[in-house]
Amino acid sequence: MTGASGAAVRGGARAFAWRGVAALTVLAAVSMSLPQAAHSADAASGANAADAPIAPAEKLMFLTPHLHGVASQTELDYALVVTVPPNKQTDRVRVFVASADNSKSDASVSDGSGKVQLPENLPCNPVILYFLERDIAEMEQATGGQRRYFQQRVRLALAASPPITDATVQLDGKAVKARKIVIQPYLHDPNAQRFPRFTSKRYTFLLADAVPGGVWLLRTDVPGDNDDFAHPLKTESLSYEGSLRKLQPPAQSKPPSPSATPNAPRASR
Repeated sequence: MTGASGAAVRGGARAFAWRGVAALTVLAAVSMSLPQAAHSADAASGANAADAPIAPAEKLMFLTPHLHGVASQTELDYALVVTVPPNKQTDRVRVFVASADNSKSDASVSDGSGKVQLPENLPCNPVILYFLERDIAEMEQATGGQRRYFQQRVRLALAASPPITDATVQLDGKAVKARKIVIQPYLHDPNAQRFPRFTSKRYTFLLADAVPGGVWLLRTDVPGDNDDFAHPLKTESLSYEGSLRKLQPPAQSKPPSPSATPNAPRASR
């Protein structure tokens, strides 16, 4: 990740601490330069979403204790791959779980740019917020729009109760059950003409209880011409690679002070 992208993630991540997590309020009013009617409609829909019950997709993504069962001092490793054919960039993202089950809410995220500041006291795996805020920062940069606008679209798409379907993933050579969520936040966006390249952009989330940290895959796809997802213009994915427990070395004990041997010979007077 570039320094600019890393700074954008660190600066904007707190806004994804959504309903029922850190703030049960609507995200700030859409600040993109929109017609007043569209601005009011989005603000109203955001207010209605805030008052509605939290959707199952939101619960699964943000209110589930994904790090339950993870031992203290464990590092969860993820591969971040950005593909813009024919080029591909990779990075490694690490979630360090300091306390068992993340009971102290002290899990931290780092990537190639260093540690990333994210909201605290959240039950979910913070790598989810990391991935979404990174995506939001890139949308802002690519379109000239405002971060809060894109946050709003993704939030509303999840609040609209998208289907959660059963899936299967491979973990250590074994098939394990997973749950899949797919959203297209900009598909029916009345302002999508301002960024037509991203109108059909698709977000795919695969979560599995058997995977340490609960997250198997987070992915976005920008399709090619005529919504050709088989030949996407851009794909970004964050996928689980493995876990490593980093046991702390035992504390160094002070060596015993030498003591006189009881039967040692004594100097003569």
